[in-house]
Amino acid sequence: MADDDQEEIAKDFDRAVNMTAGELEEWLDTDESRSVGQKDGGGESVGHESGRRIVKLLRTKKADLTEADYGHMKKVNGYVARHSAQRPDGDVKETPWRYSLMNWGHDPLK
Repeated sequence: MADDDQEEIAKDFDRAVNMTAGELEEWLDTDESRSVGQKDGGGESVGHESGRRIVKLLRTKKADLTEADYGHMKKVNGYVARHSAQRPDGDVKETPWRYSLMNWGHDPLK
């Protein structure tokens, strides 16, 4: 992956992920976080697993990011963009839509 591509992915990731590592880690420990998302055969949803990886990414120095890390960042960017476009009408504070986005590191109420 070219450095320019990595830089663009990182910029988009910084815009998409508006929760800190600490905020996201605390969120992932809640029942609400575990209550949403598509389960992958086991007990953890795809988004919840992604959230745990995002916490690690947020705590990793840019120089130490791998090609796989940038791949996941790109996946996060796409998910946040697609899911944000599906915003339901009305108050979204306590909705599965918001909870799913928060699992991916994006709180739409911020």
